[in-house]
Amino acid sequence: MRGNSIVWFEIYVQNMERAKTFYENVLAVKLEKMPARTSKFGSMEMWAFPSDKETSLTSYGACGMLVKMNGCSSGGGGTLVYLGSDDCAVESSRVAKNGGSIVKEKFSIGEHGFIALVCDTEGNTIGLHQCDRML
Repeated sequence: MRGNSIVWFEIYVQNMERAKTFYENVLAVKLEKMPARTSKFGSMEMWAFPSDKETSLTSYGACGMLVKMNGCSSGGGGTLVYLGSDDCAVESSRVAKNGGSIVKEKFSIGEHGFIALVCDTEGNTIGLHQCDRML
């Protein structure tokens, strides 16, 4: 295996507009509407997180999107996705006013920076990771 282990992620949602609003407001980003490539899975709606499509598969980080698809429920599933953050205290301060909740406030993970754990509007727990040094 070369590069990072994780190259893609999907966060499943039940209410796309609510989830999209949550992530755009908490992370202060705009998600990009992605066309469904196939009707094999029935009704599917996808919104991609911003990414550097030229280097994302070979450098730090991974691409991903919100997905609403029949048969794929949101909520706890045993996998935790961490989204990059300049200051995870800033993003986590936006969580409650956008319909989510704080699981664990910002805390140090030593030389690897800081993290906060939050729950989105769809019941998914996500991590916010702040790295204060270049990797």
